[in-house]
Amino acid sequence: MPADGKTHEVQGTPCYHTFMMLRNPHQNIVIRVLIAAALMLPWTAGASDTQAATDEKPNIIFILADDLGYGDLGSYGQQRIRTPHLDKMAAQGMRFTQAYAGSTVCAPSRCVLMTGLHTGHAYIRGNGRLPLRPEDQTVAQVLKDAGYQTALIGKWGLGDAGTTGHPNQKGFDYFFGYLDQGHAHNYYPTHLWRDEERVPLANSVPNEDAHGAGVANVKSQYSHDLIAQEALDYIDRAKDGPFFLYLAFTIPHANNEARNRGMEVPDYGPYAAERWPDPQKGLAAMITRMDGDIGRLFEKLREHGLDEKTIVFFSSDNGPHAEGGNDPKFFNSSGPLRGLKRDLYEGGIRVPMIVRRPGHIEPGAINHTPWAFWDFLPTAAELAGAESPQGLDGVSIVPALRGQAMDDERLFFWEFFERGSSVAVRRGKWKAVRKNYIGAKTELYDLMEDIGEKRDLARQFPHIVRELEHAMIQSHTDSEHFRFPRQRLEDLLRE
Repeated sequence: MPADGKTHEVQGTPCYHTFMMLRNPHQNIVIRVLIAAALMLPWTAGASDTQAATDEKPNIIFILADDLGYGDLGSYGQQRIRTPHLDKMAAQGMRFTQAYAGSTVCAPSRCVLMTGLHTGHAYIRGNGRLPLRPEDQTVAQVLKDAGYQTALIGKWGLGDAGTTGHPNQKGFDYFFGYLDQGHAHNYYPTHLWRDEERVPLANSVPNEDAHGAGVANVKSQYSHDLIAQEALDYIDRAKDGPFFLYLAFTIPHANNEARNRGMEVPDYGPYAAERWPDPQKGLAAMITRMDGDIGRLFEKLREHGLDEKTIVFFSSDNGPHAEGGNDPKFFNSSGPLRGLKRDLYEGGIRVPMIVRRPGHIEPGAINHTPWAFWDFLPTAAELAGAESPQGLDGVSIVPALRGQAMDDERLFFWEFFERGSSVAVRRGKWKAVRKNYIGAKTELYDLMEDIGEKRDLARQFPHIVRELEHAMIQSHTDSEHFRFPRQRLEDLLRE
């Protein structure tokens, strides 16, 4: 919390779950809302265009966790997993309560983040090994053209070596980590990648597949530690800026190939003595380990005098998983939300989002503005003084970072191509979900009154259901790689 001990709520769409309810969902505490216009921000609502244009281009860091749930951080209500550095980041910056991932699984969510297009328009709409094309412009390309040094450190998943989707082909000057998401399951791989060269590691993986996935029997080098150190080293090299660092951690994803022993971590740290199942010790230890490395990153920024010159985003690519032996109910990883990874209910797509820039973003602010991964590219472009590509689904959320109100009736859209092809849309307080595009009926939820999506209101509001079903059709463009059976819904709407 900020130094004055107050929690600042920033205007946006109202949310009936306040900050204190999220910290302790069993308490119904009313928080006093402060008017955004009264906040003392260097980025004020009345700042002139001239002043904004003359601001120094900030360094931009986007830290992405992998399968971290909405309820896995202390600032979002977690009671048992220790995340002091991310909680401090929330106290020093702005915490969003209604931020959304691009998808409910890895590759499409990351494609949306990079390209500013939701899964009705993006090229990669499902997991697999489809590389980005030359015409798919990324945030790294936009920022590179604006004079930024650019680096991806961690997990990519949008193009392998020798393809048009390799990070070095998509605007990143420097890359270190995993290209393939199957390879990224393995925390003790035999190699990582630096640009297009393999970096051998001192691990042994006897059942390694062609992409590097498997389970190590000699565990000498933990990939997350290498990725974290690489990020610190990069800041040392790029400190004169401006730079864009996309730091895509693999924590707390499971090594699926290890089955119920998939929560791979060198040790259980502060949880070693807990009487918890080993997978839960592993999950908690992984998250706390990542949290500590994020603390080291902020120390590095301060060391180089970059704290106020750097805006840092932190989020997760989708909701929590039930893999590698993990039970997401153990820590209430979805918080007050329904669903998990691979669901289009809120628990699968609503994610933590914290944004910090001392001196520019009000400390301790809580913002209820809905926004999604496809908004990051235009946001980064505005921060950099660059022009966004045409035809994006996203909008800049810089006004929200300044404490200004934004359009809370925007349409949000997701498609998911596993388990019968599901789809979801949100507009204002209304959320519509079709779990099976062909066979299921559309469900309708009022997220302002029912954040847990427990009461289906489709029968009470058929006109809203029909409106959002039309939006489902209008938000989708056909893809040669991801066939979506929208014809069935179109037929139903004509009846």
